[in-house]
Amino acid sequence: MTSPSVITSRDNPLLKELRKLSGDNTAYRKLGRCWVEGDHLCSAALDRGWKPALALFSESFWPAAPAQYAQEAIKSVVVKDMLWREISGLESPAHVGFVLEVPVPSHLLPNAPTVILDRVQDAGNVGSILRSAGAFGFRQVLALTGTAALWSPKVLRAAMGAHFGLQLHEGLTLQALDALQVSVVVTSSHQGDLLQNLRLPCPCAWAFGHEGQGVSEELMARAALFARIGQPGGEESLNVAAAAAICLHASSSDRMAEQRPL
Repeated sequence: MTSPSVITSRDNPLLKELRKLSGDNTAYRKLGRCWVEGDHLCSAALDRGWKPALALFSESFWPAAPAQYAQEAIKSVVVKDMLWREISGLESPAHVGFVLEVPVPSHLLPNAPTVILDRVQDAGNVGSILRSAGAFGFRQVLALTGTAALWSPKVLRAAMGAHFGLQLHEGLTLQALDALQVSVVVTSSHQGDLLQNLRLPCPCAWAFGHEGQGVSEELMARAALFARIGQPGGEESLNVAAAAAICLHASSSDRMAEQRPL
């Protein structure tokens, strides 16, 4: 393992780039790289076979840093403690982070279990849906224009490492969905059967919409099936991330039931 380089100046070009990546939700689109911080996200990336372009450590943490972090990274960098807070997006800085190359998927997978995000704008909701998608076997996420930036720092933190096992497409138009060969399923509060009474297609593409407006009429027109989530407690609606978790789990349960031997 080679010795790390050490950054001692606030004007270092790499620190300037990291300040952009940690503070600007869409900087990754221009730079082609993203910043993930903390043991959980860094370990999740390595567990999925990602090779960091850079591994960064605060000066005080470096002597105790897991050797694997530096060994797997193309280059390691130590940052003076007084400068680390400037690149950290956390209230309590985690003292370790990776710079990762943001992958560019070549094409949509037509028959993959898919999640469609239609102008879901809250970063926490988007990250939570990505986490549910990964947990329940939906490996492709298609984000239509108007959806929160998928590789932004807030979405990365909310997804808790789910990014590293998903194929993500963003900035898509409705026409891009023409490539899908699976049925589109939409949740609706006023049409469709109760989710527990439906035989869900497998695989399928679940569509989740804007927090206030829901799924657009144009996307609704593409739906092969509508599903309602029963709410015996009488609430008007569910948070989109909570609804997504329920729906994706239902699909996962149906799939496992079909695979279970008689």
